[in-house]
Amino acid sequence: MTEKRDGSLLDRLVDLMATLRSPAGCPWDRAQDSTTLKPYLLEEAYEVLEAIEEGTPHKLQDELGDLLFQVIFHAQLARERGDFDVYDILAGTIAKMTRRHPHVFGSATASTPKEALQNWEEIKRQEKTAAEGTSVLDGVPRQLPSLLRAQRLQDKAARVGFDWEHIDQVWEKLAEEIHELQASVSLQNRAKIEEELGDVLFSVVNLARVLEVNPDEALHKTTTKFIQRFQFIERELHHQGKTPKQATLAEMDALWEQAKQQE
Repeated sequence: MTEKRDGSLLDRLVDLMATLRSPAGCPWDRAQDSTTLKPYLLEEAYEVLEAIEEGTPHKLQDELGDLLFQVIFHAQLARERGDFDVYDILAGTIAKMTRRHPHVFGSATASTPKEALQNWEEIKRQEKTAAEGTSVLDGVPRQLPSLLRAQRLQDKAARVGFDWEHIDQVWEKLAEEIHELQASVSLQNRAKIEEELGDVLFSVVNLARVLEVNPDEALHKTTTKFIQRFQFIERELHHQGKTPKQATLAEMDALWEQAKQQE
C-alpha cells in the first residue's frame, strides 16, 4: 500500500510519539527525558553520516528516519513541559530559512555559494543583539568533534578578514608550532607539551581550511585506511600461524607495504 504523501504523515508520526509517551505507551519511552536521549541523538546523527559515506540510498532513508524520530521525541518532551511543540519548530524553521535567504525570497542577490554564505552570516549577526554579548564565533557547538569545531571557528574568523594572506604564511606557522612542540618535549614539561601539541593540531586544521579540505573527513579516511592495512597484516600473519605480537616489526612493515601495493 502506498502511503499518502502529504502532511498527514507527519501528524501520524507526532501522534505515534504521543502514544508511546502516554500511560498506555512504552515503559522505556516514558522513562526518557532530554538528557537521557542525548547519546541516541548523537548516535543517530553519526549513523546518517555513515550511510552517506557508504552511498546506500535505502540505508540513508532508514537512518534519516531514525534521526527524525529523535527530533519528534524531543519535541514531544517539550510539548509535555509546555515549552513548544513540533509545529512551533516547523514554523520557526520556515521563518528562519525564508529570512536567511533574501537572495531567494527577497531583493538581495547572491550568484555564488560564497555570497550566499556571506548573506547568511550577516543576517545571523543582525539577529543577535549587542546586549547578548555576541561574537563572530558564536553558533559553533561546544560538543562538535574538536577538528570540526576548530575548522568552523577558523571559518567564521576568516569571513571577517582574520585570515592569512598567503598559504606560505600557514606553512611557516605550522613549522613554528612544530618547533615549539619539539622544544617543549625536550624540556619534558607535560602541560606545555599538551598546549603545543594543541597548537600544532590547530595549525594543521588551518592548513586544511586554506587547502579547502575537511580535516575531520581527511582523518576519518586515513583512519579507515589504517584499519584496512592493519587488518591485512593480521590476516596474513594468521595464515602463517602467527599473531602480531609474535611477528617482528620488519615482518609487519613488509606486509604493510604489500597492503599499500594492493590498494
